Amino acid sequence: MSHRKFSAPRHGSMGFCPKRRAKGIRGRVKAFPKDDQKKPIHLTAFLGFKAGMTHVVREVEKPGSKLHKKETVDAVTILETPPMVIVGVVGYIDTPKGLRKFKTVFAEHLSDDCRRRFYKSWFRAKRKAFTRYSKKWQDPSGKADIERELAKIKKYCSVIRVIAHTQQKLLKKRQKKAHIMEIQLNGGTIAQKVDWAREHFEKPILITDVISEDEMIDIIGVTKGHGRKGVTSRWHTKKLPRKTHKGLRKVACIGAWHPARVSIFVARAGQKGFFHRTEINKKVYRIGKGVMQDGKMGAQNNAMTSADLTEKAITPMGGFKHYGIVNQDYVMLKGCVMGPRKRVITIRKSLLLQTKRAALEKIGLKFIDTSSKFGHGRFQTAAEKAAFLVRFVWRDFRDV
Repeated sequence: MSHRKFSAPRHGSMGFCPKRRAKGIRGRVKAFPKDDQKKPIHLTAFLGFKAGMTHVVREVEKPGSKLHKKETVDAVTILETPPMVIVGVVGYIDTPKGLRKFKTVFAEHLSDDCRRRFYKSWFRAKRKAFTRYSKKWQDPSGKADIERELAKIKKYCSVIRVIAHTQQKLLKKRQKKAHIMEIQLNGGTIAQKVDWAREHFEKPILITDVISEDEMIDIIGVTKGHGRKGVTSRWHTKKLPRKTHKGLRKVACIGAWHPARVSIFVARAGQKGFFHRTEINKKVYRIGKGVMQDGKMGAQNNAMTSADLTEKAITPMGGFKHYGIVNQDYVMLKGCVMGPRKRVITIRKSLLLQTKRAALEKIGLKFIDTSSKFGHGRFQTAAEKAAFLVRFVWRDFRDV
């Protein structure tokens, strides 16, 4: 005889409880990769924006597999990753209760994108944030204070993180407030890290400085919100029979008389979506150069492959749905990514030592689909569509 846990297993995982809304819209990095001083200094995280999905055709490189040297189709997600700007450095010291923030040093100039984050209403604010602090860099005594704080960070701290923000003006979306985060520096000694951070004050950092193609990364973000939902939608419990009194999208019995309380394991109505989630081991298929570089025309063929020599950009015809055109650098990840379009996604280097064959596989893309995502896309480029329509119109004209 089978057990009830097999014939009627519980609905939904308790591993994600409590199912409550995330505190903010940006994914928080709760653990950075382990530091190794023998490696060169490098950043461990970056911020990108979800643009949409498409599909690619690639050749599988798995000796011994039936798919070896054969073509396969994979769904991929495009994240737009404009350069971030470093505006500060933070030092942490070890305590018996964990890391504690010790000193923070900011750069001389902070952009309006960054300073908007310190106000709820930039329009009504006096916009005085960091105006007094920036004068310390021009005053000899203030500069001496900054040097003294950097020296203390080098002497006492064990973890160094830089403060970086996104450049919303490059995205040209509705939001103008920059997303600010701390990114841990790994590799090299503490003094070298502090010097590296100071050298890069007010300088942009690219996605290629953080991750590379064919690498396994982790993504952190907030899922798409669905508001308050009942048990059928939230926990996928079985609906009751049609003639049930007072509704059928319910849980019939929520517990015994005693203990006289509802157990936490019983499905109940509440918040669905807008949860903070971390997904590990996402394969990077491609890191593409942006169509726009420093306000000028850049790579117009960033969706071209060795097998498909058509000059085309990664943006599909008509743009990505509910997003638009991808002009900046982009990252192509295998599979899906949490959240709706335009949602900010945190990209983190993997915490694990990757040894599996799938993680070490070299990706050879043969084709990237850029047809319209608004319907059954037929044309890859506007030139291809125009050439077809000319032939189509000429044929009808000739018949007349």
